[in-house]
Amino acid sequence: MIPQLFIHDLLGRVDIVDAIDRHVPLKKVGANFIACCPFHNEKTPSFTVSQTKQFYHCFGCGAHGNAINFLIDYSGLSFVEAVNDLAANVG
Repeated sequence: MIPQLFIHDLLGRVDIVDAIDRHVPLKKVGANFIACCPFHNEKTPSFTVSQTKQFYHCFGCGAHGNAINFLIDYSGLSFVEAVNDLAANVG
């Protein structure tokens, strides 16, 4: 089991924009970043990533979460695999 403090510290060190942009190209629009949602087909971007709040949300399908949730949903990783992936990228 991964200690909750470790997960909290990890999410504090991870930039969700970098974590998602490795898989889905993001475009900066105002304070946020947008893309077409990777979780459903769409022609107009409704997938928003907030760098300041460190979460993503799709206004089309309702997908939302943090960097760990994204890796689980997008890459099909387990929770532990997603945590390990993010930890490896931030050292």
